[in-house]
Amino acid sequence: MSTSRLVYRSEGASVPAGLPLVILLTGFIDAGRAVASASRHVLDSTHHERVWTFDNDELLDYRARRPTFTFERTHLTEYRPPELVLRLVTDELGHQFLLLTGYEPDYRWEAAAEAVVSAIEQFGVSSTSWVHAIPMPVPHTRPQAMTMSGNRDELIEAYSIWRPTTEVPGTFVHLVEFMLCQIGAPVAGAVLLVPHYLADSEYPVATVGVLDAITTMTGITFRSDALRESGREFLNDVAEQVSQNDELAELVTNLEARHDNYMSENSPPSPFVDDEGKVPSADSIGAELERFLRSRGTTDE
Repeated sequence: MSTSRLVYRSEGASVPAGLPLVILLTGFIDAGRAVASASRHVLDSTHHERVWTFDNDELLDYRARRPTFTFERTHLTEYRPPELVLRLVTDELGHQFLLLTGYEPDYRWEAAAEAVVSAIEQFGVSSTSWVHAIPMPVPHTRPQAMTMSGNRDELIEAYSIWRPTTEVPGTFVHLVEFMLCQIGAPVAGAVLLVPHYLADSEYPVATVGVLDAITTMTGITFRSDALRESGREFLNDVAEQVSQNDELAELVTNLEARHDNYMSENSPPSPFVDDEGKVPSADSIGAELERFLRSRGTTDE
């Protein structure tokens, strides 16, 4: 573990043994900005202190993810680099957990993953849970679905709706999960399936999905009333757009039929393709919803 000590610094926080660890990282795919929004929501609604801060100069590609400066008239007044931080979080009820948030490392994956594993061992972490959100051809009119991985079979059996055997682009949390499975440490990953035609907008339904996935895997609960109301308003607006266009309504109906057929009979090879193996195009849906998504802007609301 000597290499792991080179990629972070300890902030000296005292961490009780036996807490769960939640990992919410951005940088690969974050459909609907779900993980970023959920991370912001958790940090804004809880008390937290830094346990470890990871070293940007070891892990970050600054030219790919340029830090932000504030320029006031004639000079620079603030420097805000991206951060990858392990925190001790305490919610309103006094429940505690560890939270790793920030960017997916660009460099030294194995050293950084070893550091995460060493934290899990050092702090006696009870379980590790991570969440991603990816775009898929699923309808927005059906409940938020997810696929799961890891070694917590009871969760996978109960909640994973799609279990392919395939090769996937690796992420940093995949490496962490792989290492934890090798040593038999409890770990589960949840990948939310976000409607591909809504993946480029801030989609509050997916943000709630991230929080709900964390609750499913850890038992930790979060206040989310405002987010849920925002999600209902968002879906109502989308429904209005769909109702005004027959072609769009037909495409959504086809997605619903494929989804429902898979969920009821589990007969096709995947819930996202038709009998000929063709994935429905997002072009028509995207074109019709583009104006609507632009009109909502990028504010938190």
